[in-house]
Amino acid sequence: MRMKLSVKHTVDRWFNKIAKNPALSLTVSILWLIVVGWVAFGWNLGNIGLIDETEPLFAEASRQMFVTGDWITPFFNGDTRFDKPALIYWCQAIAYHLIGVNEWAVRLPSAIAAFGLVCLAFYTIQWYLAKQDELEQVSRPTRRYLTSFIAAALMALNPETIIWARTGVSDMLLTGCMASALLCFFLGYAGKEGSRGAGEQGSREVELITNAQSSLALSEAEGMSHALFPNKWYLAFYVLIAGAILTKGPVGIVLPGLIVAAFLLYVGKMREVLREMRLLVGILIILILSVPWYALVIWRNGWDYINSFFGYHNLERFTEVVNGHSAPWYFYFLVVLLGFAPYSVYLPASIIKLKFWQRSHWRSVERFQQFGLFAWFWFASIFAFFCIAVTKLPSYVLPLMPAAAILVALLWSDVFADTKTRQTIPVSPSPTLPISASLLRMSGWVNVVFLSVLATALLNITHILGTDPAISNFHELIEQSGLPVIAGIIWLVSAVLVAGLLLSRRWNYIIGINLIGFVAFVIFVLTPASFFIDRERQLPLRELSAVILETKQPNEELIMLGFKKPSVVFYSHIHVNYLKFPQEAVEHIKNQAAKGLKPSSVLLLAEQKKFLQMDLQPDDYKNLSTKGAYNLVRVPFKKMKNQKIDIS
Repeated sequence: MRMKLSVKHTVDRWFNKIAKNPALSLTVSILWLIVVGWVAFGWNLGNIGLIDETEPLFAEASRQMFVTGDWITPFFNGDTRFDKPALIYWCQAIAYHLIGVNEWAVRLPSAIAAFGLVCLAFYTIQWYLAKQDELEQVSRPTRRYLTSFIAAALMALNPETIIWARTGVSDMLLTGCMASALLCFFLGYAGKEGSRGAGEQGSREVELITNAQSSLALSEAEGMSHALFPNKWYLAFYVLIAGAILTKGPVGIVLPGLIVAAFLLYVGKMREVLREMRLLVGILIILILSVPWYALVIWRNGWDYINSFFGYHNLERFTEVVNGHSAPWYFYFLVVLLGFAPYSVYLPASIIKLKFWQRSHWRSVERFQQFGLFAWFWFASIFAFFCIAVTKLPSYVLPLMPAAAILVALLWSDVFADTKTRQTIPVSPSPTLPISASLLRMSGWVNVVFLSVLATALLNITHILGTDPAISNFHELIEQSGLPVIAGIIWLVSAVLVAGLLLSRRWNYIIGINLIGFVAFVIFVLTPASFFIDRERQLPLRELSAVILETKQPNEELIMLGFKKPSVVFYSHIHVNYLKFPQEAVEHIKNQAAKGLKPSSVLLLAEQKKFLQMDLQPDDYKNLSTKGAYNLVRVPFKKMKNQKIDIS
């Protein structure tokens, strides 16, 4: 017990020292964010090849913009690509210009968006806890710094965020814009001093102490009431909403608008806040920033763009199953459980602690004290929205992960609440009651069970995973790598440590054990697994793309038979003709031969099984290379002109 108190006293003294030195505080905060950001987003970011099938579609469309100078209409493989708006392509094309056409440039926009979001969330939580200490007249640097450090780590170091922050698609950029916009909204909303709810009874003593500050703030507010533009945080909110619209379309304003509207209606401040936000000015800012590109792309492509983007990729995805992406009603419960693992087990306790159903209480507290409630509306609105949507994908709920991290971090802020009272003055009650030991204990044992089940599942992963046609001996290679055993040991050790901490009632360290376990999992399992999958699944295609670049004759056609791997288009820089069936490929080659085209051959890239089904004789083609499950051959037209087609 004496050692426990000594460690706690040392930690408190260290954080007190940091709080008293602004330069040291800033340095420690920046170093922490850099370390967390590098482990989560930067380490080996560009050392793994593009992952088929979605990532190369974005990478190649951006490369086409970079090469052709057409920054309006995205193209892939010679066809227009209307799936997503232009912002992600612009960011990747700019990255190509800065550091070259490579994997780092493809993923850099996603990584920067994720890192920027984590930094803003860190600042917001620091600000919120500092305001709470100021209101309660206490000094709790240990709580403030530990909570913000933990929040940044939770937001960065979870499976869903790491996957999409390291993938060159639009999802992380959308999340960065949308989540940052919501944080900016709350900072603008909560920054208004003296904005209590109608029912609050603040103490006379606090009113006397803060009278001068409130008078100054109110005079500034009166000046702002006649200003054309809202405060800087609301302006940032509008700019980021425009960025979200340019990243994924209408959802970039619908979801934030839904969250903000639901929150303001609940706390009874809709009219008041809309006035101070200068909503009409904000809408004008959003339109000025986002509409020009949409106008240009529609002017150039007409109804093709309108029907494809607004109809198919937005309306139909919400109302119908698109591309076979259907799932049961509980799908997103599993996505959040695993995508925010292992911390997701603390979400129920985080939500219960809020008591969001006590509306009169939430309407009576200071605006900044409603931060947890705002995070709950953020989480619940996105979750409900995509549960209603018919098309379901794991990436759709990525924008709620920052809210989940905030909720869990605020739960643990009570555990870190070691206070050093500045003044003993009665103040308004805390917006949430301190977490009960029973609630934390129950969540902790659920944590132990979850980690144990996770460890067991990973130890038996070869019996759970399906097969991959690109890797014939997939299960054997996984077992030989030893990664399932390492993963199982990491989470079993974590489960034992959490159980030990629960038994000894050392609550403070439980969330740290989960974070350390996840970091170990990233370093010793996820990263080696990524290199393993890249080597077995993607490297053969990159090597064949290099062979294509070396051997392709001018104007020679490249046919890909039986599968679609967009990475070949990106790495070979040539048009690929996708054909599904062997008979279709044979007939196509015969038709090309009959036209007498030059050069008198085609390149054929096929899986070995599909290639054998073409029933070509050895002298009908020339084998150029075989890598993994794929064959690259050249088929001369003269060999095909009189060949009989015989497909069994």
